[in-house]
Amino acid sequence: MIKYIPELTDVVLEEIPDKVTLAVEISNCQGSCPGCHSPFLKEDIGEELTPAVVDRLIADNYGINCFLLLGEGRDMQALLGIAEHLRTAHPELERAVYSGRVEVEPEIHAAFDYVKVGPYIEAAGPLNHPSTNQRLYHHGEDITARFWHKGLEG
Repeated sequence: MIKYIPELTDVVLEEIPDKVTLAVEISNCQGSCPGCHSPFLKEDIGEELTPAVVDRLIADNYGINCFLLLGEGRDMQALLGIAEHLRTAHPELERAVYSGRVEVEPEIHAAFDYVKVGPYIEAAGPLNHPSTNQRLYHHGEDITARFWHKGLEG
């Protein structure tokens, strides 16, 4: 089972380049990043993210073209099931997942159009900093440098 935090679900413009993205915060985080900005997401909290909930979230957020799971939880089969539901029921949307792990399984890369990997390391900086350890892949291609715009580093 994958759980999400309904009150933290929001449309964002900066998580995935050139996409109007519905970002869904997932609990049961596997990471242990020092300085984590959302330590409560390590807990087993929130509501179950089912295909019916996914459909409702998409219907309630007209105009999105990407669905992002901010976290992957602890149930890979449920995660892959949500990705498959998105692929078949909403083929117009791109699928994205952020993982705090250094690497994810090939099945996750295959199920999602965008995959972000890497724990947050404060000294390395966030994704928009050229020294970041985090990486964003689009169909296997590292597109992290697309975040490195003059004036946004920091």
